[in-house]
Amino acid sequence: MSLTAGIVGLPNVGKSTLFNAITKKNILAANYPFATIDPNVGMVTVPDKRLDKLNEMYMPNSLVATMFEFTDIAGLVKGASNGEGLGNKFLSHIREVDAVCEVVRCFEDENITHVEGAIDPIRDIEIINTELIISDLDIVENRINKIEKKAKTTKEKDAVTEYELLVRIKDALDKNIPARFLDYTDDELLMIKAFNLITLKPFIYVANIKEEEINDKDNKYVEMVREYAKKENAEVVVLCAKIESELSELPDDEKELFLEELGIEQSGLDKLINATYHLLGLATFFTAGEKEVRAWTFKKGMKAPECAGIIHTDFQKGFIKAEIMSYDDLIKYGNEKSVKENGKMRLEGKEYIMQDGDICYFRFNV
Repeated sequence: MSLTAGIVGLPNVGKSTLFNAITKKNILAANYPFATIDPNVGMVTVPDKRLDKLNEMYMPNSLVATMFEFTDIAGLVKGASNGEGLGNKFLSHIREVDAVCEVVRCFEDENITHVEGAIDPIRDIEIINTELIISDLDIVENRINKIEKKAKTTKEKDAVTEYELLVRIKDALDKNIPARFLDYTDDELLMIKAFNLITLKPFIYVANIKEEEINDKDNKYVEMVREYAKKENAEVVVLCAKIESELSELPDDEKELFLEELGIEQSGLDKLINATYHLLGLATFFTAGEKEVRAWTFKKGMKAPECAGIIHTDFQKGFIKAEIMSYDDLIKYGNEKSVKENGKMRLEGKEYIMQDGDICYFRFNV
């Protein structure tokens, strides 16, 4: 299941440093705007301690974690929607992602130039958000111009519905209200899906701080971001991109020691990956055996046959039943045999809604 999160922000806020840490790739991170010329895409492993435990229990030949994509997008500047900086080319890349992680600079450093000249996280957020709104407005207005005559003259139901929906979105965007703040029916969401409106996508704000402030609870800039995000009901992840980049170079045992020395339980990167994973409404089921233990990503609310189809389309076509136990039951009883003896292994049919932590064996016949 290919799902993506895009990292956006003004130049020199730490986006590319963070992306280096996420994917452990050495892309160009330089102290000047537009160091990232092309969008960089990397697959991210979702940290999950349950997978480690299953690995210990089954000792498989192969262990496969669940993953999704992070895309690093070149720094936007004021006027990007009108072609300033690298302009619309990079706004188009943001349209392809499922969620947006907006990196906000929450530290002062005279050695790192700020494109706007001074540190002000709310101004930075609003510059980015305004550019995204203007870009969406352009798409919505173009579509309205194409469909308005048909909606008003033919009175065709679908055309009228689409026109009225787009006018409602346009009115919101005109008032600087992102499209995600409106309420939609499932049919309406399906109708506007093709437009890939950026402001319709879920957002996480990433507050990038200095190394020295990693345990500082009183960062005024972070508090400003939190207050802003609260109004949007958005999540804020606080991290130091520089520390995360250093952590990404260490083996797991040294990483744990480093985190301990810093007085941190979980890296900011793991928090961001998990937050983005859950923001997208994703969950994990497992398949486990001697040959392979594997985590699979699925959308919450999916039924058993759909999840079987994630593994292979034949599994969905010929789905019969799913043999399922929960991860918690497996840990509680110690092995599959004990799970079965205690009546916790169950057969589920086509209407079963998969749960996070389900360990599955799919029965099928094609």
